[in-house]
Amino acid sequence: MSGGDWKDLYAAACRGDLELVRFHADRGVDLDYAHPEFQSTALVAAIVAGQEDAAHLLLDLGADPLLWSEFDELTPVEAARQAELPALEERLVAAGAHPPAQQDEVARRRRWWPLKARARRGRR
Repeated sequence: MSGGDWKDLYAAACRGDLELVRFHADRGVDLDYAHPEFQSTALVAAIVAGQEDAAHLLLDLGADPLLWSEFDELTPVEAARQAELPALEERLVAAGAHPPAQQDEVARRRRWWPLKARARRGRR
């Protein structure tokens, strides 16, 4: 895979160019790659750009519905919620993504767990 092919796939997903997305996928471009320059997957980028059809196509072609986008600080399901794409959000949840409310709870527990552990050790 060359970086140019991935960048073209990424741009096509953001524009909603389904034919070009399929072209690059058929030629083996990694749909889950997050280029260091962009730090985002094509799936999350398409969702953030409001390109629901491109997002569905990427999922149909095998894009991972759970990968987090470092640049956007979003998972695909969080991006779908923010972009107000309920059908896509439902599909992502059905594929195993945690709904944003559940993700918030998991993040809250992870954030507070170290503090609780330190407090317990301090009492001993």
